[in-house]
Amino acid sequence: MAEWDRGDPARGPASRPLATGGTLDVDSLKAAYRAGVFPWYSHGEPVQWWCPDPRFVMRPADARISASLRRTLREAAWEVSCDRDFEGVMRACAEQPRPGQSGTWITEEMVAAYCGLHRAGLAHSVEVRRGGQLVGGLYGVALGTVFHGESMFHREKDASKVAFAHLVSRLEASGFRLIDCQVPTRHLASLGAFAVSREAFLAALRSWRDERPPGDPWISPPGPA
Repeated sequence: MAEWDRGDPARGPASRPLATGGTLDVDSLKAAYRAGVFPWYSHGEPVQWWCPDPRFVMRPADARISASLRRTLREAAWEVSCDRDFEGVMRACAEQPRPGQSGTWITEEMVAAYCGLHRAGLAHSVEVRRGGQLVGGLYGVALGTVFHGESMFHREKDASKVAFAHLVSRLEASGFRLIDCQVPTRHLASLGAFAVSREAFLAALRSWRDERPPGDPWISPPGPA
């Protein structure tokens, strides 16, 4: 198995890339995520590899599902699945307008690499449909009992929140310990994410990245209550 060899994540810059350049493929992504590193860059730039300090994380059991979201989840029209359209979810995330951003970091190179990681069984998606149409979803990378969230999207109100609620329910039911949210946002904080030191995150990742979860979150455990 390839190992990360492009700088010590524990000693890298807190708010700048740890490394720049290299290739983006299945092997490099595996090595990066195992080391707590993720790619984040824009079209036309070389690959930039990040390991920020602090790190934003969430415990699946501590996710905040509001009363209004619980009412939304009880609507019968939502159709929720996992891993049925990974590439479609990635491309929809790339098209999602985001405040303060004029483009997307989800380049064609990134789509190809993560689809390869999906075929390898490490990258996963949650899809939300209404009337057979894809209206929301998210994707990320699972290593051991840690899920590294990458991006989410919605084409209808609350559809991404429905995907999130199903994700945390499935992860909790399957024995996952941590969701890596990577960088702070107000939205993620409202859902229960919090900051930890990079040192603490990397120690947790080393402990849990090879831990086999007691369940499989991608094969329909119970949905959110």
